[in-house]
Amino acid sequence: MKFEIRNLAIRIRKKLHEAFKEFDYDQDGYLNYKDVAECMRTMGYMPTEMELLEIVQQIKMRMGGLMDFDDFIELMGPRMMGETVGMLGLKELQSAFLQFDTDGDGIINQEELKEALKTLLGEKLKKGELEEILKELDINADGNIDFEEFVMMLSIR
Repeated sequence: MKFEIRNLAIRIRKKLHEAFKEFDYDQDGYLNYKDVAECMRTMGYMPTEMELLEIVQQIKMRMGGLMDFDDFIELMGPRMMGETVGMLGLKELQSAFLQFDTDGDGIINQEELKEALKTLLGEKLKKGELEEILKELDINADGNIDFEEFVMMLSIR
């Protein structure tokens, strides 16, 4: 199966951004805590009342009642991961991750990504494309792709 890594990373951000924009009624770059639950539901996540109470409390206390896009990604990322883990199974995901993480250190660095694209996927990159792909996948901006980022990449439908 050929993974289109660049397209997956773009689609995950795009999906989250579209949902965020839809509920950012005044277009100020923030969601009101009241709108977060509805936004989650439109993305197919059905939070329990207890989960919603925790989320609302966190937004009210930590963020003054408003959530920006980065906080939204932080909120939705683990939920997307959980859904993907449930669908594919943790062993399958870990096995796929190890195909990229050739030295087994728990991260996919730039060299491993380059090798994986060339070997596993048959992709030959132009200069600068590798850095662009890594930047798109590297949600926490540490220069590597960890297991959570890998799973999020595969979470896009």
